[in-house]
Amino acid sequence: MSPALWAQPLPALPDLIATIDAGHFVQADADISRALADTSLSQTQHDAYAFQRERMRRIRLDFTLDAAAAQAQVRKQIPDLTDAEFARWDAQGYLEHLDIDGQRRWFKRAPSNLFRVSAEARARRAPGVPVPKEGPYEVLGPHHREVVSAARSYRPTVVGPQSLTPRHITVTQSLTVKADAVPAGETVRAWIPYPRAIPGQQENIRVLGSSGGSAPAQIAPEDTQQRTAYLQATAVAGQPITFKVNYALTVYARHTDIDPGTVQPTPNDPALQPYLTERAPHIVFTPALRAFSQRVVGDETNPYRIFEKLFDAVDQIPWAGAREYSTLSNISDYALHAGYADCGQQTLLLIALLRLNGIPARWQSGMVTSDDAVGYNNLHDWGAVYLAPYGWVPMDVTTGRLHSNERALRDFYLGGLDAYRIAFNDDYDRPLVPAKQHPRSDTVDNQRGEVEWSGGNLYYDQWTYDFQSHIQ
Repeated sequence: MSPALWAQPLPALPDLIATIDAGHFVQADADISRALADTSLSQTQHDAYAFQRERMRRIRLDFTLDAAAAQAQVRKQIPDLTDAEFARWDAQGYLEHLDIDGQRRWFKRAPSNLFRVSAEARARRAPGVPVPKEGPYEVLGPHHREVVSAARSYRPTVVGPQSLTPRHITVTQSLTVKADAVPAGETVRAWIPYPRAIPGQQENIRVLGSSGGSAPAQIAPEDTQQRTAYLQATAVAGQPITFKVNYALTVYARHTDIDPGTVQPTPNDPALQPYLTERAPHIVFTPALRAFSQRVVGDETNPYRIFEKLFDAVDQIPWAGAREYSTLSNISDYALHAGYADCGQQTLLLIALLRLNGIPARWQSGMVTSDDAVGYNNLHDWGAVYLAPYGWVPMDVTTGRLHSNERALRDFYLGGLDAYRIAFNDDYDRPLVPAKQHPRSDTVDNQRGEVEWSGGNLYYDQWTYDFQSHIQ
């Protein structure tokens, strides 16, 4: 690199992030090299610049397809796909791509996402191509009716969410580090997601055992917002390491009978202030967010009606498979502009919009599960909104409104939850216990787990996870 280039002022971190988002990786890499050579940087600044190089590596792992590979994936469902069709869908934004230093690369899930976001592509599917199935509680079913019926038979004396139809669940969750991912003799550290007690939502949590570590699992304190079971072991050449934790808990469905006419303005309570503010980088009241909010909310002043309007607007964004969260510089903004979003992206967008309108909102995430006969489990994110006088009530904008003429069923997830989800996280991007020394694989959520050794973080291409549940 020329001396003149080294003499240039260091780029501000936001400018560097924007350079990477624009796909100018060569320039960004040079800027990072100059930054890391600056001895005046604090350790925090040094780490922040260094992570942007890691973020570029992760972006490349997400954008693995060239044009031929992307078209080949689409042709698995549309054998007679034409070049013109592919080009048109790409230009319309239905196939997520990134031009990295002038070379177009497609997101590895773009071909499958195409059929979630384009009705034209869905109509072009060859006969007999399997259609993706929704989760068992993403459509109206017997459990929703069970919860509503139970709510009607039990009238609480306190206004707020009811806890109903408990499910007693045992879980085995594991994380397997691939053989030789860590040099022999080195200590491998693993954090497996673990639930915290939330009164009325999930209770009676008890660890049943653990394996794979040199000592029993260390369960993080109850008040840890992203709670985990920590294990560590010594790497052995040629051998994978499987860390495992078993636990049991009781999960309740939640239902709130909200009368919109009784909802009051948000009280001036200091405890609610953290849930009304921006929290960069993923909750920022950008001009685009403000404009979108104004179009949706208009002159409405009732907090519940505002919640409904924003909930429905975000629910209109099609669900699609997500890029890794650690690669995104502002998730709520991404969800607003990408044309599709997954559950966590939709939830962060809704949280940002609610906070912008003076309505407290917060995050929750974990795993959704099912009765044993169904055999379904999946990562999922949802949230909660504060509506006086009801207090904190759940919301799941990704599942959205259910198809029913009965309000309690239609609006099930505007103030309620099913009994088939285990929350690991009561906030996003919160420290793990014990502290992680290297950048996390997921800098926002924690549903799969985290792994590291003294030499650095282990990313998702170096380990796998598994979640098994049983309803007693």
